[in-house]
Amino acid sequence: MQPPAVPNPQQLCALAACLLGMLAPACAQDRAHAPSLYLQGSWASHDTDAFTIGATLPFGSWSTPLWGGELRAHWDLYLSRWSFDGIAGYNSSLVLGVTPTLRLRPNQGRAAWFWEAGLGATLANHRYRTAQRTFSTQFNFAPHLGLGINLGAQRQHEWLLSVQHVSNAGIKEPNPGLNFVRLRYALHF
Repeated sequence: MQPPAVPNPQQLCALAACLLGMLAPACAQDRAHAPSLYLQGSWASHDTDAFTIGATLPFGSWSTPLWGGELRAHWDLYLSRWSFDGIAGYNSSLVLGVTPTLRLRPNQGRAAWFWEAGLGATLANHRYRTAQRTFSTQFNFAPHLGLGINLGAQRQHEWLLSVQHVSNAGIKEPNPGLNFVRLRYALHF
């Protein structure tokens, strides 16, 4: 019985080139629908701002045509640190959030830009209280609407500008709510 033949360097190079050739289309694909990690800054009235780290996780490969575009969905999971001028001076709160989100991309999903809307829930480590506003609950709802764009050779870079309203939807009074303007940078991987 003879030992198996060992490939020579030229054969190994040819095999590697074939494998890379098969992988290149997969690497060049659109990453705009892949999971992402993001950083976000948010600003609201009453000297309130927030810094957020988060991740988006797509609803698998689900998509549907809508109005000449493509509608997709993802989960948005995040942790925010709200900073504000509280009743007794500077204060902050940690806010954990989850938002199922719909994203509509025009031109059968080929456009770089998109519309986004979501309705989520948040839970804070303590109630938001300033001289002008007091939330009556630590649990709140957080709908948002935004406009974004994906950039880069694989559309892996994303910028999103959105508005978000946070309130308890009348579960308990007072329910003043708070409106944020948010700017997000995400990297899809």
